[in-house]
Amino acid sequence: MPIHPENRHRYPADWPMISYRIRFERAGGRCECRGDCGRPTEHLAADGRCRNRHGAPAAGTGSEVVLTTAHRDHVPEHCAEDNLVAFCQGCHLHHDRDHHRQSRARRLREAAESQMVPLFDLATSTHTR
Repeated sequence: MPIHPENRHRYPADWPMISYRIRFERAGGRCECRGDCGRPTEHLAADGRCRNRHGAPAAGTGSEVVLTTAHRDHVPEHCAEDNLVAFCQGCHLHHDRDHHRQSRARRLREAAESQMVPLFDLATSTHTR
């Protein structure tokens, strides 16, 4: 998944190498999901692992699979081996759906708040009786 520019500083400088190692050396170019992403089980092969392989047509959609590296806890700074998993784009999106929903709501709230005009300027207001 693309890294948002505002989050790039949260990833280690060697993130491309870390991600490559997880996706291609550990996972062998195949999605490591075993149903933990929340998608229906139809995307799983007989061995219980997602059938999608990097560069091949995706099971169900036929779109080209792009293997990504996901943080299980959604914390980019936490790059421990057991917190990283190779996911196809479909599994990654499903895994992140609640996190994306919360982030989107926060960004919308912040944007709305930045557009608000205060009714009173409390910093310069003087109240006398």
